[in-house]
This record gives sequence, C-alpha cells and structure tokens, in this order.
Amino acid sequence: MISPRQLPWGLLGPWLALAAACAFFATQSDRFLTGENLSLVLQQVMVVGVLAIGQTLVILTAGIDLSCGMVMSLASMVITKLAVENGLAPWLAVLCGLGVACLFGLLNGLLVTQARLPSFIVTLGTMNIAFALTQIYSQSQVVSNVPDSLTAIGNTFTLGGTQFSWGSVLMLGLYLLAWRALADTAPGRHIYAVGNNSEAARLTGIPVARVLLAVYVLAGLFYGLAALLSIARTGVGDPQAGTTENLDAITAVVLGGTSLFGGRGVILGSLVGAVIVGVFRNGLTLMGVPSVVQTLITGVLVILAVAADTLSRRGAR
Repeated sequence: MISPRQLPWGLLGPWLALAAACAFFATQSDRFLTGENLSLVLQQVMVVGVLAIGQTLVILTAGIDLSCGMVMSLASMVITKLAVENGLAPWLAVLCGLGVACLFGLLNGLLVTQARLPSFIVTLGTMNIAFALTQIYSQSQVVSNVPDSLTAIGNTFTLGGTQFSWGSVLMLGLYLLAWRALADTAPGRHIYAVGNNSEAARLTGIPVARVLLAVYVLAGLFYGLAALLSIARTGVGDPQAGTTENLDAITAVVLGGTSLFGGRGVILGSLVGAVIVGVFRNGLTLMGVPSVVQTLITGVLVILAVAADTLSRRGAR
C-alpha cells in the first residue's frame, strides 16, 4: 500500500487544485461549467500558456526569464508593422518577428553562459531593452487593419455545439510537442540534468553552456509564437501588451509544480497552472469580484505554491 508520503504530490497537486477550483466555482455560478465558458477560459490563457512553455524550459535549468512578456510585445509590433505599414508578406513578417524573439533569447543565453551573469539580472535588463525598443519602434501607437492571415488562428470552429479557437488548439499542440521532447529525447533529459546539478552534468559530458544557450533561444521562439497568438486574439499590434504577461507566465509555471530551484517539473503542469489562473479569474469575474481582489488572490496562490515547493525540497533531504 502506498503511503501519503510516497504519492507524487508535486505532480498531482496542480490537478487537484484545478479540480477543486472548478468544483467551487461551479457551485457559485451556473454559467461556469458551460462549454462556452470553458472554451473562453482556454482562449483567455492561450497567450500566457505559450509564454509559459518557454518560461518552463528556462526555470527547469534553474534560471528565470523576466523579459518574456516584453519580447513578445516587441515581436508582435515587428510582425504587425512590417505587414501593415511596410507591405511585407504576412508569412515573411511572422518570420521576422520570430527572428527578433529568438535573437533576444540568444542574447539572454550568451550573457548567462559566456558572461556568467545571473539570469534574473540579465533578463531584467533585456526586459527593459525590449520595452524601450517596442515603444520607440511603434511610437507607442497601436497597429490596426492587420491582414486576415495574421488573425486566422484566432478564428473559431464548432465542436459538440461549442466554439473553440484554433489558437487554443495550437497551444495544446505545442504543449504535447514540448512534453514529448522533454520526456523522450536526450536533449530533454539534458535540460533536467543541468537544472538538477550543472557541475555534475558537465562532469558526465553534457555540454552545459550549449544546453543553456539552446534553452534560451527556444524560449525566445515560444515568445514569438505567443506574439502571433496575441495578434490573432486581439486583431491589433499593441505596444502595451506584455506588461504583466511575464509575471503571469511565471505564476503559471510555479502553480504547475515546476521547481524554481530547477531540475524538477512536468511541462504539462504549466498548462494546468495557466488554466488554474484562468479559472480563478473567470470564476471570480462571474461572481462579481473586483479585478484588484483577483490579483491579490493570484499573489497568494503563487506564495503558497512556492512555499509548498520549498517544503517538499526540505522533506526530500
């Protein structure tokens, strides 16, 4: 018989929290468990959800990326301005936006691996650089009249009488892809090894610097894809987008059970964490709770999740 201490609470916890939240809000509003409302929750979290994939990769290596939201914002402005104001083909504009996001990931990775600077300081700096470049490039103006091809994944399809967004499907597909890559490939196992103990990983022959560099560049790619989802969802290029998404992405990762100390976590947990945040905000909105109180509750959830992670690490020693 399995004792309570042997149960994988780090993996089960986010799912149990999601189930409890859904059960609670179902008792508070008849609209909560409707297909239309649950589909709306997925649409609301798809941007943060994709950002959280990149953030999870970084946190698994015992780092953190504060720049993700502003890199996404800059990429979205590059895509929309090139397509709308410069007449560039939408597919080429998307490639340019993804390239800019990957370049920021490369910059973060080089500063962490070559200059050996803490990821917190590096990404705090690049966050401000990305914010300034976004405001300068956009002149703080929203870009509208975006081509339909750039908003196509924001369209919906009907399944079982409920409308779902193609962007939500893309988010789920990216999570499945990342999950398989981390679980079943050597590079995925290397990421966990580096996060557990970078020196031990180096002694076993793992190219630690190369792994970290690849992680930050790949994270940048996911931020660029999140920019595309943001454009598709809002229909505009907004220079103010991304101002809070970095903290939302970190919140999703922490609530999903990934350890801030690195080396431990499941990528699908970040999806659950993003949905937990979406469920709380949606449910509290249906209950008429002010947004400032929703923010307060989200902060409490983060503190509880980090405290649980810290206690579990102490108990494992």
